[in-house]
Amino acid sequence: MDLSVALYIVPTPIGNLGDISPRAIDVLNQVSLIACEDTRHSGKLLSHFGIETRKTALHDHNERDRAQWIIQKLSAGEAIALISDAGTPLISDPGYHLVSQVREAGFNVVPLPGPCAAITALCASGLPSDRFSFEGFLPAKEKGRLDKLASLSEDPRTLIFYESPHRIVHSLESIVTALGDERHVVMAREVTKTFETFLSGTAAEVLEKVKSDPNQQKGEIVLMCHGHRSIEEETVPTVAVNTLKLLSDELPLKKAAAIAAQIHGLKKNALYKHGLDIGL
Repeated sequence: MDLSVALYIVPTPIGNLGDISPRAIDVLNQVSLIACEDTRHSGKLLSHFGIETRKTALHDHNERDRAQWIIQKLSAGEAIALISDAGTPLISDPGYHLVSQVREAGFNVVPLPGPCAAITALCASGLPSDRFSFEGFLPAKEKGRLDKLASLSEDPRTLIFYESPHRIVHSLESIVTALGDERHVVMAREVTKTFETFLSGTAAEVLEKVKSDPNQQKGEIVLMCHGHRSIEEETVPTVAVNTLKLLSDELPLKKAAAIAAQIHGLKKNALYKHGLDIGL
């Protein structure tokens, strides 16, 4: 394919090299320049796929200044790609200032779909995925973590965080303190890699599993928390749940929830959310 002059946002594998797309390889081969978060790290990936395109570093410390240089390259008719160390650029990675300045300069920004640790982990978590909030990394200091989590304590959406292995225990302890030890938590570690694991349970249970197993304190981590549930949502009567299960065998969940709510005098939204929570 022939590339037009544009900035191409190219996701790269988060672990399994087989997850890179043919289109991503084509773009990286054809652009004039690849802007990398770390040229040495990305050099290994590009070398694996036989990609010899020239590289330049673009990271948190030089992004604002480097953006104008890249715009000059675009003005000269060059197509340029942006990659991060792993996953989709800009998602807790550099690129925001570059994309913003490139758009303001009037050039196209072309996104390619591809790997993203947050979305990959969420779809296998068993937590509600109809509404979620990606919060990036929690603050490194305890007070900052607790304040951040307190501000999210009543958010009904599934909460998604990235976390580093040396802070995972502290972050889980902060979740227990700020969100409660009964909050449902799923920790995804090393997603798409050889030692991929998912730990699921209450915040207290997951914390204990991680503290007792040093292997769970290694690698790349996505931490997910069930959103806040009102007392009404948490106390759906068993008889209503049984009705919902029977109806959902024959009907879409929304319709089943509406009928079950009418039968038992409950709110349909509460039943619908409960149905999502238990995987109906």
